[in-house]
Amino acid sequence: MVHASLSGTAQAWAALGGDPALLGRVRYEGTGGLPAELPVMELARSTVAVCALAAAELAARRTGGPVPSVRVDDGAVTAAFLSDRLVRVDGEAATTFAPLSRFWRAADGWVRTHANYPHHRARLLAALGLPADAGVEAVAAVIGRRRAAEVEETVYAAGGLAVAARTPEEWAAHEQGALAAAAPLLTRAPLYDFGEQPPRRLPALTGDATLPAAGLRVLDLTRVLAGPIATRTLALLGADVLRIDAPQLPESQEAHNDTGMGKRSTQLDLSARGDGDDRDDQDDRGGCRGGDRRIFEELLESADVVVLGYRPGALDRFPGLTPEALAVRRPGLVVAQLSAWGRYGPWRERRGFDSLVQVATGISAIEGDQGQPGALPAQALDHGTGYLLAAGVLRALTDQHDEGGARLVRLALSQTAAWLVNGLERGKREEAAAYDPAPWLTETDSPMGRLRHALPPVSFAGGPANWALPPGIWGTDAPEWR
Repeated sequence: MVHASLSGTAQAWAALGGDPALLGRVRYEGTGGLPAELPVMELARSTVAVCALAAAELAARRTGGPVPSVRVDDGAVTAAFLSDRLVRVDGEAATTFAPLSRFWRAADGWVRTHANYPHHRARLLAALGLPADAGVEAVAAVIGRRRAAEVEETVYAAGGLAVAARTPEEWAAHEQGALAAAAPLLTRAPLYDFGEQPPRRLPALTGDATLPAAGLRVLDLTRVLAGPIATRTLALLGADVLRIDAPQLPESQEAHNDTGMGKRSTQLDLSARGDGDDRDDQDDRGGCRGGDRRIFEELLESADVVVLGYRPGALDRFPGLTPEALAVRRPGLVVAQLSAWGRYGPWRERRGFDSLVQVATGISAIEGDQGQPGALPAQALDHGTGYLLAAGVLRALTDQHDEGGARLVRLALSQTAAWLVNGLERGKREEAAAYDPAPWLTETDSPMGRLRHALPPVSFAGGPANWALPPGIWGTDAPEWR
């Protein structure tokens, strides 16, 4: 089927600086759906469409041929946006949100917390004055006696994650919300270089499948979920992606089973101190991690892309990891930077996740019912931003092919939320229909067992149909390029 409105794709492609004539290369088909009051399916198919079109455009530069046609299948897009829920290992599903990650009724409204990671759970309970073993009933009792805004501020001050539920009007009146509404969907800009750099001519492509990112090396410094989705997509397209995590921060193998497709994962401590504590530069075994930064610098010497998921203020603890500093040490680099709330306003240094951004921006109020807050049918802000981030990197690489120079791409979940609420055409609510994801699922052997996962939705003529590698055990790969 062909969809009458292509406005979302056109808007996103314009934000990426793409040639509008290429929009005619995109074909829409299939059935799927992400039923919601807001145009979630339009966001999903649009972000996948521009990502695939950016990949096709770069492929054309590297082959010297025409831009391949792009196919966007609603069934594949739906499965991809639900990919974290569809993963199975030996038939077993991943666990859902932790018990303390949920909505709570406050004295004057609602609060949403995120406590999936042990350190976030510990900070939440400490901020509420509760013991480490406190459960749902104890937390509900404390939050129920407090104003939602008070809980939000208290928990954030303790390094935890909590957001008071707001209506769209309340978010628009908030300083952070007003700034997000005024910001573009994404920003693209050259990065400072010492001297002009000539256009970058990547080698011609070879092989059965057209892999526009083949031969490129990507350092992935991101965590749940948008950043890993972006780098998973770059791996699909042929890039050598190495994810780097701090050894003192836990990660979920279940999440990595979904977002680790096609890439490798290692652990390096890039700071002199751990996240949120005063430990010296030591690992858990007492061994010095001072060599980790040297290893990172060696990796950077031959990297083509660095994807950063640090909060803007968090980079202060990591000297030399700002986009400008990276570009000075590695001329011609593409840097992609992702945050929850943007690089502006009173919330610029706050942590955030898709679920919390939905609550703050009024999405939960729109999707709610009879005074109860609701949620989108998928973590669509994460997934959509992830495909936009990958598209931004691919378009930056095309710009480099034409013009040279280092490039910077920046996105924020709150800006994607503003686009969903205010930028995309909102029609009649798309009702739930029978949807069977089976045609867009596949199985493969992995180090964890028999892995079932969603197939990639990014599709263009001659392009890859699946990842070359399954995910491995998180954090266990050698810190080196292939």
